[in-house]
Amino acid sequence: MADMMPAAFIGHGNPMVALEQNRFTRAWSEFATSIPRPSGILAISAHWYVNNSAVTAMAKPRTIHDFSGFPDELFAIDYPAPGDPDLARRVIEVAGPTDVSFDADSWGLDHGTWSVLTHMFPKADVPVVQLSINATEPLAYHLALGRALYPLRSEGVLIVASGNVVHNLGMIDWSLPGAGADWAIRFDDDTRTTMNNAPGNLELLVAHPDAALAMPTPDHFLPLAYIAGLADAASTTARTMIEGYDLGSLSMTSFVVDR
Repeated sequence: MADMMPAAFIGHGNPMVALEQNRFTRAWSEFATSIPRPSGILAISAHWYVNNSAVTAMAKPRTIHDFSGFPDELFAIDYPAPGDPDLARRVIEVAGPTDVSFDADSWGLDHGTWSVLTHMFPKADVPVVQLSINATEPLAYHLALGRALYPLRSEGVLIVASGNVVHNLGMIDWSLPGAGADWAIRFDDDTRTTMNNAPGNLELLVAHPDAALAMPTPDHFLPLAYIAGLADAASTTARTMIEGYDLGSLSMTSFVVDR
């Protein structure tokens, strides 16, 4: 059997991270340079949160600027990575019997994907396909789909999920740059304990006392379920790549599954 390509969950913060150089972006870059060159990237972003599971299958996915109120410099970013229709078909194959649609024209690469990949693979020369997050399904569905994607890791595919363990824009505290509120730290700590020891138990965090504050909507947390599922399928755990907080209610914690 071929060596397993690592898989990673990246806590991406806000779109401005694409323009920044900080300890988080350096950790992502260092991770990318430490692994073999992938044959392709399967990205799972919090920002393609729709009512079905779908995978991009266009040869040239567009760079989507799915935000407003940010500097023009951010809107000028283009991430012209090629797509890979064959990889999209393979994702659909391994996902079965879960139904994943073939998206040839409606989406592309949103900022949850390109704001991270601009640091990890700045030349945009590795093919990228993006998998949507099915908003109609519970966390258990996403864990199971993550497990199903496991064979891709032995085929040279890097699976990168992008979201945030803690993501509550309504609770942002501008007086707390680089820091987390007590409730955010508690939830992040318990998530790290789960990922570092028993990622298959991630579903239990839905009942955490701080879950309602940490994930008032599940879109940014659910990408982590795919990495937890991959770790569970490999009978292993995830290590913490880097941890940290911002503005009280955002976690930048990132994880890696090495084998």
